[in-house]
Amino acid sequence: MMIEQTADIVQIIQRIPWFVELDQVQQWRLAQIARICNLHEGEILFSEGDSDNCLYILLNGEVVIENHVPTYGKTEIYTAAPLDIIGWSAATSMVRQRTGSARATQPGRVLCFDSELLMQLCEEDHDMGYIVMRRIANLIASRYLSARLELYEIIARRQSKAD
Repeated sequence: MMIEQTADIVQIIQRIPWFVELDQVQQWRLAQIARICNLHEGEILFSEGDSDNCLYILLNGEVVIENHVPTYGKTEIYTAAPLDIIGWSAATSMVRQRTGSARATQPGRVLCFDSELLMQLCEEDHDMGYIVMRRIANLIASRYLSARLELYEIIARRQSKAD
């Protein structure tokens, strides 16, 4: 794991479109609760059911998100590419455990935010909170749609095998 200086993290945050609406003070405050971590190929970032409290932004590399589907097994539901958010469930008050597993399929780096500190910042600065939560809500809707379509594919494959 490599930890970079806050000023370096601010520069990284400024290049992430997700944070383009934040001002410099908000970006600096985010950088203070973030760290950069290296990922190795095959490394498990988190597992389904974990209560890890980090929200990640993939800076480079590739991470596959998987779910265990009863009677079917492990299923890839999403492949995260650079600038994708991983582990959004840590930033929601209702879902306090991981809804999937994340595994690096190639070396990379992630920007890690402590979700409790992130939520605290959002409470203190409602403008930042609105921007962050709007992004997370859009992400959840998109991932829900992707997971739903993958589930339909699984059902269709099982149905065709049964026929």
